[in-house]
Amino acid sequence: MNMRDGPKIRLYVEHPLGDGQTIPLTRDQAHYLFGVMRLSEGGQVLVFDGQSGEWLAEVVDAGKRGGALRCVAQTRPLQMPPDLWLLFAPIKKARTDFIVEKAAEMGAARICPVQTEFTNSDRIRQDRLQAHAVEAAEQCGGTFVPHVDDLQRLDRLLANWPADRHLMFCDESLSGGATPAIDGRKGMPWAILIGPEGGFSQAERARLAGLPQAMPVSLGPRILRADTAAVAAMTLWQLSLGDWA
Repeated sequence: MNMRDGPKIRLYVEHPLGDGQTIPLTRDQAHYLFGVMRLSEGGQVLVFDGQSGEWLAEVVDAGKRGGALRCVAQTRPLQMPPDLWLLFAPIKKARTDFIVEKAAEMGAARICPVQTEFTNSDRIRQDRLQAHAVEAAEQCGGTFVPHVDDLQRLDRLLANWPADRHLMFCDESLSGGATPAIDGRKGMPWAILIGPEGGFSQAERARLAGLPQAMPVSLGPRILRADTAAVAAMTLWQLSLGDWA
């Protein structure tokens, strides 16, 4: 299908997809398709469920409070991102939203908000951040939606860190030094850690220094804001070891 001539609407659904499968719509989805986008029966959308790839679907029921689609044909198979987690300390609401959106767009498989000693925010709305990840996948053409974890303490996460997962620790104290090549093999499990605006505490630095899987890196000659650092770090990793390389 030529996407320039086909449907422009992409919708994430929590329902199995397959040839001829009927997909019930939630009230919000029905409002968006029929109230906002003005689709009617026979209209076409692209749908994905994070497991079955992308499908062309046709509207078979257009109600005010609900409706249904039917799968017509698969347009793309599932494209999984690299096995990459993004760990970050939540900051102001809009900037936290930005980090989650960009992580989903840039290929994170899991997004992990962490509470550090200097984290400015002590709570998040996990459901709202998950919705942002869904919207990002819908808009960027992705077929996979990364899971957004609830907020968890960094020290507890590091205490149970998987032995086979490398950790790219973005250390602002190294700013001014050259950004090194990331040492590791492509295809291995990785994570990126972005710290809070106040930096890491001495105890956290000691914990990271003692973690064999951790690799401190500089993100260039200037100290970056947390949201900028997340994008820069994921770009660096993707170009070195991800599916951009």
